[in-house]
Amino acid sequence: MKKYVCDPCGYEYDPEIGDPDNGIEAGTAFEDLPEDWVCPICGAPKSDFVPA
Repeated sequence: MKKYVCDPCGYEYDPEIGDPDNGIEAGTAFEDLPEDWVCPICGAPKSDFVPA
């Protein structure tokens, strides 16, 4: 699965890790994240992420 990076702050979403602090389980592809999911560091929307 592909990693994605938050363009504004550089946070990397790794699907192998997920975002457990925000209820996203390991193994969740970026494309499968809820539309209202935001960067856990800066709050940017999914649309601000780019493929790593």
